[in-house]
Amino acid sequence: MSNSSSLTEFLLLGFADTRELQLLHFSLFLGIYLAALLGNGLIITAVACDHRLHTPMYFFLLDLSILDLGSTTVIAPKSMANSLWDTRAISYSGCAAQIFSFVFFVSAEYCLLTIMAYDHYVAICRPLHYGTLMDSRACVQMAAAAWASGFLYGLLHTGSTFTIPLCQGNVVQQFFCEIPQILKLSCSDSYLREVGLLVVSACLGFGCFIFIVLSYVQIFTVVLRIPSEQGRHKAFSMCLPHLAVVSLFVSTGTFAYLKPPSISSPALDLVVAVLYSMVPPTVNPLIYSMRNKDLRDALKKLIELMQTQQQ
Repeated sequence: MSNSSSLTEFLLLGFADTRELQLLHFSLFLGIYLAALLGNGLIITAVACDHRLHTPMYFFLLDLSILDLGSTTVIAPKSMANSLWDTRAISYSGCAAQIFSFVFFVSAEYCLLTIMAYDHYVAICRPLHYGTLMDSRACVQMAAAAWASGFLYGLLHTGSTFTIPLCQGNVVQQFFCEIPQILKLSCSDSYLREVGLLVVSACLGFGCFIFIVLSYVQIFTVVLRIPSEQGRHKAFSMCLPHLAVVSLFVSTGTFAYLKPPSISSPALDLVVAVLYSMVPPTVNPLIYSMRNKDLRDALKKLIELMQTQQQ
Protein backbone atom coordinates (compact mmCIF):
# COMPACT_ATOMS: atom_id res chain seq x y z
CA MET A 1 0.00 0.00 0.00
CA SER A 2 1.33 3.43 -0.92
CA ASN A 3 0.19 7.02 -0.68
CA SER A 4 0.18 9.33 -3.69
CA SER A 5 2.43 11.78 -1.86
CA SER A 6 5.17 9.15 -1.70
CA LEU A 7 4.81 7.86 -5.27
CA THR A 8 7.69 8.73 -7.55
CA GLU A 9 6.84 6.48 -10.48
CA PHE A 10 4.24 4.17 -11.99
CA LEU A 11 4.75 0.78 -13.61
CA LEU A 12 3.06 0.45 -16.99
CA LEU A 13 1.76 -2.78 -18.44
CA GLY A 14 4.33 -4.54 -20.57
CA PHE A 15 3.36 -6.15 -23.86
CA ALA A 16 5.51 -9.21 -23.26
CA ASP A 17 8.13 -10.70 -20.94
CA THR A 18 10.38 -12.35 -23.51
CA ARG A 19 13.02 -10.27 -25.27
CA GLU A 20 11.94 -11.39 -28.74
CA LEU A 21 8.33 -10.28 -28.20
CA GLN A 22 9.49 -6.99 -26.68
CA LEU A 23 11.53 -6.28 -29.80
CA LEU A 24 8.55 -7.29 -31.94
CA HIS A 25 6.37 -4.80 -30.06
CA PHE A 26 9.04 -2.13 -30.54
CA SER A 27 9.19 -2.83 -34.28
CA LEU A 28 5.40 -2.81 -34.72
CA PHE A 29 4.95 0.44 -32.81
CA LEU A 30 7.88 1.99 -34.66
CA GLY A 31 6.24 1.11 -37.98
CA ILE A 32 2.87 2.53 -36.89
CA TYR A 33 4.48 5.68 -35.51
CA LEU A 34 6.58 6.29 -38.62
CA ALA A 35 3.49 5.78 -40.79
CA ALA A 36 1.62 8.37 -38.69
CA LEU A 37 4.56 10.79 -38.92
CA LEU A 38 4.87 10.34 -42.67
CA GLY A 39 1.16 10.57 -43.50
CA ASN A 40 0.33 13.51 -41.27
CA GLY A 41 3.62 15.24 -42.07
CA LEU A 42 2.91 15.06 -45.80
CA ILE A 43 -0.59 16.49 -45.33
CA ILE A 44 0.71 19.34 -43.16
CA THR A 45 3.42 20.18 -45.69
CA ALA A 46 1.12 19.89 -48.71
CA VAL A 47 -1.58 22.12 -47.20
CA ALA A 48 0.97 24.68 -46.01
CA CYS A 49 2.83 24.85 -49.34
CA ASP A 50 0.04 24.57 -51.94
CA HIS A 51 -1.92 27.83 -52.24
CA ARG A 52 -4.85 25.94 -53.81
CA LEU A 53 -5.40 24.23 -50.47
CA HIS A 54 -5.58 27.45 -48.48
CA THR A 55 -9.30 27.03 -47.79
CA PRO A 56 -11.21 26.46 -44.52
CA MET A 57 -11.57 22.71 -45.10
CA TYR A 58 -7.85 22.16 -45.57
CA PHE A 59 -6.98 24.59 -42.78
CA PHE A 60 -8.96 22.40 -40.39
CA LEU A 61 -7.40 19.29 -41.94
CA LEU A 62 -3.94 20.72 -41.21
CA ASP A 63 -4.96 21.27 -37.58
CA LEU A 64 -6.33 17.73 -37.43
CA SER A 65 -3.02 16.30 -38.68
CA ILE A 66 -1.08 18.29 -36.06
CA LEU A 67 -3.36 16.95 -33.31
CA ASP A 68 -3.01 13.39 -34.65
CA LEU A 69 0.77 13.73 -34.57
CA GLY A 70 0.60 15.06 -31.02
CA SER A 71 -1.63 12.30 -29.65
CA THR A 72 0.56 9.59 -31.21
CA THR A 73 3.82 11.18 -30.06
CA VAL A 74 2.54 11.35 -26.47
CA ILE A 75 2.12 7.55 -26.32
CA ALA A 76 4.24 5.67 -28.86
CA PRO A 77 7.84 6.77 -28.08
CA LYS A 78 7.58 6.04 -24.34
CA SER A 79 6.05 2.62 -24.96
CA MET A 80 8.74 1.80 -27.54
CA ALA A 81 11.50 2.95 -25.20
CA ASN A 82 10.17 0.78 -22.38
CA SER A 83 10.18 -2.29 -24.62
CA LEU A 84 13.60 -1.50 -26.02
CA TRP A 85 15.18 -1.00 -22.59
CA ASP A 86 13.13 -3.74 -20.89
CA THR A 87 11.52 -1.49 -18.31
CA ARG A 88 7.98 -0.56 -17.29
CA ALA A 89 8.63 2.60 -15.31
CA ILE A 90 7.28 6.07 -15.97
CA SER A 91 7.84 8.93 -13.53
CA TYR A 92 4.96 10.45 -11.58
CA SER A 93 5.37 13.78 -13.40
CA GLY A 94 5.79 11.94 -16.71
CA CYS A 95 2.52 10.11 -16.15
CA ALA A 96 0.73 13.35 -15.33
CA ALA A 97 2.20 14.99 -18.43
CA GLN A 98 1.13 12.03 -20.58
CA ILE A 99 -2.46 12.17 -19.31
CA PHE A 100 -2.66 15.94 -19.77
CA SER A 101 -1.21 15.82 -23.29
CA PHE A 102 -3.34 12.88 -24.45
CA VAL A 103 -6.60 14.38 -23.11
CA PHE A 104 -5.61 17.74 -24.60
CA PHE A 105 -4.96 16.39 -28.10
CA VAL A 106 -7.92 13.99 -28.17
CA SER A 107 -10.42 16.54 -26.81
CA ALA A 108 -9.21 19.23 -29.22
CA GLU A 109 -9.45 16.74 -32.11
CA TYR A 110 -13.05 15.87 -31.28
CA CYS A 111 -13.95 19.56 -31.09
CA LEU A 112 -12.23 20.09 -34.43
CA LEU A 113 -14.12 17.20 -36.04
CA THR A 114 -17.35 18.86 -34.86
CA ILE A 115 -16.25 22.16 -36.41
CA MET A 116 -15.40 20.39 -39.67
CA ALA A 117 -18.94 18.98 -39.77
CA TYR A 118 -20.25 22.55 -39.44
CA ASP A 119 -17.91 23.67 -42.23
CA HIS A 120 -19.30 20.97 -44.54
CA TYR A 121 -22.86 21.88 -43.56
CA VAL A 122 -22.35 25.54 -44.44
CA ALA A 123 -20.53 24.69 -47.69
CA ILE A 124 -23.34 22.43 -48.95
CA CYS A 125 -26.53 23.68 -47.27
CA ARG A 126 -25.78 27.42 -47.17
CA PRO A 127 -23.29 28.01 -50.00
CA LEU A 128 -24.29 31.66 -50.54
CA HIS A 129 -23.31 32.49 -46.94
CA TYR A 130 -20.11 30.39 -46.89
CA GLY A 131 -17.75 33.30 -47.52
CA THR A 132 -19.29 35.25 -44.64
CA LEU A 133 -19.69 32.46 -42.10
CA MET A 134 -16.36 30.75 -42.82
CA ASP A 135 -13.99 33.64 -43.48
CA SER A 136 -10.38 33.42 -42.33
CA ARG A 137 -11.04 35.17 -39.03
CA ALA A 138 -13.94 32.85 -38.16
CA CYS A 139 -11.87 29.77 -39.05
CA VAL A 140 -8.97 30.86 -36.86
CA GLN A 141 -11.35 31.62 -33.97
CA MET A 142 -13.05 28.22 -34.25
CA ALA A 143 -9.73 26.37 -34.44
CA ALA A 144 -8.44 28.37 -31.46
CA ALA A 145 -11.61 27.47 -29.54
CA ALA A 146 -11.01 23.76 -30.25
CA TRP A 147 -7.40 23.96 -29.04
CA ALA A 148 -8.41 26.01 -25.97
CA SER A 149 -11.16 23.52 -25.11
CA GLY A 150 -8.68 20.65 -25.32
CA PHE A 151 -6.23 22.53 -23.11
CA LEU A 152 -8.96 23.24 -20.53
CA TYR A 153 -10.11 19.60 -20.51
CA GLY A 154 -6.52 18.45 -20.12
CA LEU A 155 -5.99 20.71 -17.12
CA LEU A 156 -9.28 19.78 -15.47
CA HIS A 157 -8.89 16.02 -15.85
CA THR A 158 -5.21 15.96 -14.92
CA GLY A 159 -5.71 18.16 -11.88
CA SER A 160 -8.74 16.17 -10.75
CA THR A 161 -7.05 12.80 -11.26
CA PHE A 162 -3.76 13.58 -9.54
CA THR A 163 -5.29 15.25 -6.49
CA ILE A 164 -6.99 11.95 -5.64
CA PRO A 165 -5.21 9.92 -2.92
CA LEU A 166 -3.71 6.77 -4.40
CA CYS A 167 -3.31 3.81 -2.05
CA GLN A 168 -3.66 0.75 -4.30
CA GLY A 169 -0.05 0.54 -5.45
CA ASN A 170 1.53 2.00 -8.56
CA VAL A 171 0.89 -0.63 -11.23
CA VAL A 172 -1.08 0.80 -14.18
CA GLN A 173 -2.84 -1.93 -16.15
CA GLN A 174 -2.26 -0.26 -19.51
CA PHE A 175 0.71 0.50 -21.78
CA PHE A 176 0.27 4.24 -21.18
CA CYS A 177 -1.12 6.37 -18.37
CA GLU A 178 -4.88 6.28 -18.76
CA ILE A 179 -7.33 8.01 -16.42
CA PRO A 180 -9.57 4.96 -15.71
CA GLN A 181 -6.49 2.89 -14.83
CA ILE A 182 -5.18 5.59 -12.47
CA LEU A 183 -8.60 5.77 -10.80
CA LYS A 184 -8.36 2.06 -10.01
CA LEU A 185 -5.42 2.94 -7.74
CA SER A 186 -7.43 5.48 -5.73
CA CYS A 187 -8.59 5.11 -2.14
CA SER A 188 -12.24 4.23 -1.36
CA ASP A 189 -14.69 6.67 -2.98
CA SER A 190 -12.27 9.54 -3.48
CA TYR A 191 -12.41 9.06 -7.24
CA LEU A 192 -16.09 10.10 -7.56
CA ARG A 193 -15.20 13.71 -8.38
CA GLU A 194 -13.18 12.67 -11.42
CA VAL A 195 -15.89 10.18 -12.41
CA GLY A 196 -18.40 13.04 -12.30
CA LEU A 197 -16.13 15.12 -14.52
CA LEU A 198 -15.82 12.21 -16.93
CA VAL A 199 -19.62 11.88 -17.06
CA VAL A 200 -20.01 15.60 -17.81
CA SER A 201 -17.35 15.30 -20.53
CA ALA A 202 -19.14 12.27 -21.98
CA CYS A 203 -22.41 14.21 -22.10
CA LEU A 204 -20.72 17.11 -23.91
CA GLY A 205 -19.10 14.63 -26.28
CA PHE A 206 -22.49 13.05 -26.95
CA GLY A 207 -23.87 16.51 -27.67
CA CYS A 208 -21.11 17.06 -30.25
CA PHE A 209 -21.90 13.66 -31.78
CA ILE A 210 -25.60 14.55 -32.09
CA PHE A 211 -24.61 17.85 -33.74
CA ILE A 212 -22.45 15.97 -36.26
CA VAL A 213 -25.25 13.47 -37.00
CA LEU A 214 -27.87 16.20 -37.49
CA SER A 215 -25.49 18.15 -39.70
CA TYR A 216 -24.98 15.14 -41.95
CA VAL A 217 -28.70 14.37 -42.07
CA GLN A 218 -29.25 17.84 -43.53
CA ILE A 219 -26.17 17.56 -45.75
CA PHE A 220 -27.25 14.28 -47.33
CA THR A 221 -30.81 15.57 -47.74
CA VAL A 222 -29.43 18.44 -49.85
CA VAL A 223 -26.85 16.31 -51.68
CA LEU A 224 -29.44 13.77 -52.84
CA ARG A 225 -31.38 16.63 -54.43
CA ILE A 226 -28.42 17.77 -56.54
CA PRO A 227 -29.42 17.04 -60.16
CA SER A 228 -25.95 16.43 -61.59
CA GLU A 229 -24.02 13.27 -60.81
CA GLN A 230 -20.77 15.23 -60.83
CA GLY A 231 -22.11 17.59 -58.17
CA ARG A 232 -23.20 14.72 -55.96
CA HIS A 233 -19.82 13.02 -56.40
CA LYS A 234 -17.97 16.20 -55.41
CA ALA A 235 -20.12 16.63 -52.30
CA PHE A 236 -19.69 13.00 -51.27
CA SER A 237 -15.92 13.22 -51.85
CA MET A 238 -15.79 16.13 -49.39
CA CYS A 239 -18.04 14.57 -46.73
CA LEU A 240 -17.35 10.84 -46.71
CA PRO A 241 -13.69 11.02 -45.54
CA HIS A 242 -14.69 13.22 -42.61
CA LEU A 243 -17.58 10.92 -41.78
CA ALA A 244 -15.25 7.90 -41.88
CA VAL A 245 -12.75 9.63 -39.56
CA VAL A 246 -15.51 10.58 -37.11
CA SER A 247 -16.90 7.02 -37.17
CA LEU A 248 -13.46 5.51 -36.50
CA PHE A 249 -12.70 8.02 -33.74
CA VAL A 250 -16.06 7.63 -31.96
CA SER A 251 -16.47 3.85 -32.38
CA THR A 252 -13.00 2.92 -31.05
CA GLY A 253 -13.18 5.40 -28.16
CA THR A 254 -16.73 4.39 -27.22
CA PHE A 255 -15.91 0.69 -27.24
CA ALA A 256 -12.76 1.29 -25.19
CA TYR A 257 -14.61 3.07 -22.38
CA LEU A 258 -18.14 1.63 -22.57
CA LYS A 259 -17.55 -2.04 -23.36
CA PRO A 260 -19.39 -4.45 -21.02
CA PRO A 261 -17.34 -5.50 -17.97
CA SER A 262 -18.22 -9.13 -18.73
CA ILE A 263 -15.98 -9.12 -21.83
CA SER A 264 -13.21 -7.06 -20.29
CA SER A 265 -9.80 -8.63 -19.88
CA PRO A 266 -6.21 -7.30 -19.73
CA ALA A 267 -5.45 -8.61 -23.22
CA LEU A 268 -8.63 -7.14 -24.73
CA ASP A 269 -8.11 -3.80 -22.93
CA LEU A 270 -4.59 -3.68 -24.38
CA VAL A 271 -5.75 -4.35 -27.93
CA VAL A 272 -8.63 -1.86 -27.68
CA ALA A 273 -6.28 0.81 -26.29
CA VAL A 274 -4.00 0.36 -29.31
CA LEU A 275 -7.00 0.59 -31.63
CA TYR A 276 -8.33 3.88 -30.26
CA SER A 277 -5.01 5.58 -29.48
CA MET A 278 -2.70 4.49 -32.32
CA VAL A 279 -4.82 3.44 -35.30
CA PRO A 280 -6.95 6.56 -36.02
CA PRO A 281 -4.00 9.01 -36.22
CA THR A 282 -2.25 6.60 -38.59
CA VAL A 283 -5.11 5.89 -40.99
CA ASN A 284 -6.68 9.39 -41.02
CA PRO A 285 -4.26 10.70 -43.69
CA LEU A 286 -5.01 7.67 -45.86
CA ILE A 287 -8.77 8.17 -45.47
CA TYR A 288 -8.59 11.84 -46.44
CA SER A 289 -6.30 11.31 -49.42
CA MET A 290 -8.23 8.39 -50.94
CA ARG A 291 -11.25 10.36 -52.23
CA ASN A 292 -9.82 13.88 -52.38
CA LYS A 293 -8.34 14.62 -55.82
CA ASP A 294 -6.97 18.07 -54.87
CA LEU A 295 -5.15 16.64 -51.88
CA ARG A 296 -3.83 13.68 -53.89
CA ASP A 297 -2.53 16.04 -56.57
CA ALA A 298 -0.84 18.24 -53.95
CA LEU A 299 0.75 15.20 -52.27
CA LYS A 300 1.92 13.86 -55.64
CA LYS A 301 3.50 17.20 -56.50
CA LEU A 302 5.16 17.35 -53.07
CA ILE A 303 6.60 13.82 -53.39
CA GLU A 304 7.88 14.55 -56.90
CA LEU A 305 9.53 17.74 -55.63
CA MET A 306 11.20 15.82 -52.79
CA GLN A 307 12.47 13.19 -55.22
CA THR A 308 13.83 15.89 -57.54
CA GLN A 309 15.69 17.59 -54.68
CA GLN A 310 17.23 14.26 -53.62
CA GLN A 311 18.54 13.67 -57.13
